[in-house]
Amino acid sequence: MILTSHNYALMVVGVLAIVVGYAIMRLENRVDGFISLYVAPLLILGGYLEVIYAILWQKR
Repeated sequence: MILTSHNYALMVVGVLAIVVGYAIMRLENRVDGFISLYVAPLLILGGYLEVIYAILWQKR
C-alpha cells in the first residue's frame, strides 16, 4: 500500500480541523467577528495543510 495507517491518522486529524473550522465559522454567524475572521480561516488552512502533509509523508 502507498499510504500507511499513520498517513490515514494524519488525514483524519486534518479533516477534523477543517470541519471544526467551518463549524465555528458558522456558529459565530457574524461577518466581522474575531473568530470568523481570524481563528476559523487559520484552522481551515491548517487542516488543508495537514491533509497535504499526510498524503506526502513517507516512512524512511
